[in-house]
Amino acid sequence: MARMTLVEAIVAGLREELERDPSIFMMGQDIGPMGGPLQSFRGLWDTYGPTGRMIDAPISEEAITAVCFGAAMAGKRPVFELMFSEFTTLVMGLFASEAGIAYKTDGVLKAPLVMRTKVGISPHRGHPEDFHSFFVHCPGVKVVMPATPYDAKGLMKAAIRDDNPVVFLEHMSLLHGRKEEVPETDYTIELGKADVKRSGRDVTIIAYGLMVSRALNAASMLAREGVEAEVVDLRTISPLDRTTILASVEKTGRAVIVHETWKTGGSGGEVAALIAEEGFPFLRGPVVRIAPPHLPVPFSLPLEKAFIPDEAQIIHGVRKALAPTPVS
Repeated sequence: MARMTLVEAIVAGLREELERDPSIFMMGQDIGPMGGPLQSFRGLWDTYGPTGRMIDAPISEEAITAVCFGAAMAGKRPVFELMFSEFTTLVMGLFASEAGIAYKTDGVLKAPLVMRTKVGISPHRGHPEDFHSFFVHCPGVKVVMPATPYDAKGLMKAAIRDDNPVVFLEHMSLLHGRKEEVPETDYTIELGKADVKRSGRDVTIIAYGLMVSRALNAASMLAREGVEAEVVDLRTISPLDRTTILASVEKTGRAVIVHETWKTGGSGGEVAALIAEEGFPFLRGPVVRIAPPHLPVPFSLPLEKAFIPDEAQIIHGVRKALAPTPVS
C-alpha cells in the first residue's frame, strides 16, 4: 500500500497499464516534459516518451480524437487528454457517430479508448464547466467519475481494458486533495458498479465526484439530529448501477440526488427517472434533485459558493425529502 492523491493514483494506474499492454499509447496537449495538465501524466514521459507511446500533440482536439478513434479501431488502446470539459464539446460529432461502432458492425470493429478531461470548481479558478451529460446521451459511451484515490486507480485500469469508449472525468478539487491508501498491486473496479460509501436507514443521497465528500459531510451532520443517511457514490454515471440505486431506495424510502453539473438536462435526471419508473412503490417522499441553476458558472468566488451545492443545500434537500410538505 502507498498513500496517494487522486492524480497520483491515476498516474500509477496508467503506468501499470502501459507496462502490461504494449497496445496502449497516450496522446494529448502538454503531456510530455510538462507532465500534462495539472500534472496528470507526471513522470510517464521519461519512460514512455522515447518509445513513441506518448504523443505530445498540437492544439487540435478534433485531430487528437480522430487519430485515437482510428487507432482504436485498428487494434490499439489509446488514452487521450482533452484538458477541460468544455473542450470536449469540439469532438461531440465523433463520439455521436463512432462510439457505437461495435454495435453497428456486429463486433467487427471496436473503439477501446479512454478520453480524460478535467471538470469542476477548484483552486485553479478556471474551466469549471461540466458537460459530461452530453456523453451520457451518446449510446455506446461509458462515463466515469471517481471520488477517491482508490476508486480512481481501479476505474482507470478498468476503463483502459474496456472495449468501449470511456469518458473519464477528473474533478480538479480532488486531483491534489487528500491522500489515502492505494494498493500497489493490480486491481480494477468494475465499470457500471456504484459503491455505498455510508450505510443509512432514513434517506439515500446519490452523488459522484466532489459531491460525494459533501454528501458524506452532510450525512455526518444529519446523524447528530438522528437522521441516518445512506450515501451512494455512482462512480460510473453511464451505465447506471440500477441494482444498487434501487436497493438503497427500497431500504430508505427516500432519495436525494446531488451533482455539480446543471440541473437542466443533467445526468441526475436519469437517476430520478429510474427511481420514478422502477422504484416508485418504495418511495415515501418526493425524489429531490440538488444541482446548480441553468446559468453559466460564475467566476466570482461568493457567487460560485452559492452556485455549487454544499452541505447546507444537501441537508435542506434531505429535509425536503423527509417532510410531508415541501420546505420553503
